[in-house]
Amino acid sequence: MQTNPTHTSLVAIGDSFTEGMSDLLPDGSYRGWADLLAARMAARAPGFRYANLAVRGKLIGQIVEEQVPVAAAMGADVITLVGGLNDTLRPKCDMVRVKDLLTEAVERLTPACKELVLMRSPGRQGPVLERFRPRMEELFVHVEELARRHGALVVDLYGAPSLGDPRLWDVDRLHLSADGHRRVAEAVWQSLGHDPEDTEWHTPMPATLPPGWAARRVADARFARQHLLPWIGRRLTGRSSGDGRTGAHFSAELGKAFWVTPLDHTNPGPVTDWRQVGH
Repeated sequence: MQTNPTHTSLVAIGDSFTEGMSDLLPDGSYRGWADLLAARMAARAPGFRYANLAVRGKLIGQIVEEQVPVAAAMGADVITLVGGLNDTLRPKCDMVRVKDLLTEAVERLTPACKELVLMRSPGRQGPVLERFRPRMEELFVHVEELARRHGALVVDLYGAPSLGDPRLWDVDRLHLSADGHRRVAEAVWQSLGHDPEDTEWHTPMPATLPPGWAARRVADARFARQHLLPWIGRRLTGRSSGDGRTGAHFSAELGKAFWVTPLDHTNPGPVTDWRQVGH
């Protein structure tokens, strides 16, 4: 692997994990690991371009249909693809179909970029992970097989003890916190061949006293009211949190993606402040 390579462009596709939930900025937008990674890459490459096409709630079939062709046409140096986990969390999941669709995505994206990055997604410790762990691990085995077959990188977040810690997850118990996203950005950064900025991103967090019984019950009630019940409602009605949404750098009016680039690559700043280039 090349040490400290210079990449001039990055396209990120997937679901809420790549969109950036729940790394919330003061203006109500999400940042997330892909934006953080893009800012680091931009600081090394004048004229760097970035597009995040990920949309919350998307299943792998939707990612293949809506995002893969767009990403493949952009000619990026690096494409990141994380998808399929939403499928594994559904009560009924055809794992053969999920793996076939992921294979199709990788086969279409590999020749369209210099480096394709796949991931073994992180899993929050708790009953949800235990219930769906067999499906998730079946998916991750397939990810590794695809990477070997097509020469893609695999970033192992599932095997990082730190990212299973509930303290690195939002109150919805489905999405990483800001610090969780920072650690993912560091993991991808290192996997691409860059010198570490945080050599301890994967190590467990220092132990603290767990919250008391009453605090746990309050947190459980809040979680059920604000997140679990709405999620169940969407499943029962066939709706998705991503309905009607497009990726941050996809123009619904024009029906095509666009790049963004920093005004000053020596100080990239938040991606939300970058200027648009081209259509």
